[in-house]
Amino acid sequence: MSQDPPQDKAVTAALVVIGEEILSGRTQDANTPYIAAYLSNAGINLREVRVVADLEAEIAETVNALRRRYTYVLTTGGIGPTHDDVTTDAIGMAFGVPVAVNDEAVAAMRLQYLAEDLTPARLRMARIPEGAALIHNAVSRAPGYMIENVIVMAGIPGVMQVMLDEVMPRLAKGRPVQARSVLVRAPESEIASPLAALQEAYADVQMGSYPFFEHGRYGAYLVLRSPDETRLDEALEALWRVIAEHGFTASAAEEA
Repeated sequence: MSQDPPQDKAVTAALVVIGEEILSGRTQDANTPYIAAYLSNAGINLREVRVVADLEAEIAETVNALRRRYTYVLTTGGIGPTHDDVTTDAIGMAFGVPVAVNDEAVAAMRLQYLAEDLTPARLRMARIPEGAALIHNAVSRAPGYMIENVIVMAGIPGVMQVMLDEVMPRLAKGRPVQARSVLVRAPESEIASPLAALQEAYADVQMGSYPFFEHGRYGAYLVLRSPDETRLDEALEALWRVIAEHGFTASAAEEA
């Protein structure tokens, strides 16, 4: 069952992307943008992303640092059948608990594999830290798991997405963040001062400026974000007044 936090308490998360293939550039990370948008829609604020090599001690150190700072820590990668899939051992190290083949995980994998096909390599994917709850996976059946506030998922995007759907009902949710975006055709340096003053007046609305250069002209996308839609719209109206006062050319842009 999901939990509802107090309205004034943010639900936060960090993501640990695990794998040499990401750090070497051999594989492009598709999971981070998907997870970021998914969590935002659920009212969970993704505050930090780290990419870590397939090294047990480094994964354990990273997870331990982040799980004390955020409501949830999500990890992707490193729970496959090969020798360099060391995430589960690292999670066991982080929590100081043993790791062993889990009967429930084996039963789930038997939906995909015949008994004789559950080789020692495949059974590595059924190794779970003691005390963890499984996150079932209807694609390949090898589960992820959740231990305290740490959610361990596969690195393959299609499998990770199924796991994220499965675990989400267990998590506390905040208020989904709404966004409004305005395209301003002026150099960011001219926008900076009035935007800073507006941010000071609406400290509870996050304001970001994202510059671009196209067709020989500078501009910026100004993006306002808040879980409070009324307050967000008030800030947006104030932004349009600032734009008019300074004579900037601007137009509404797709919400970001």
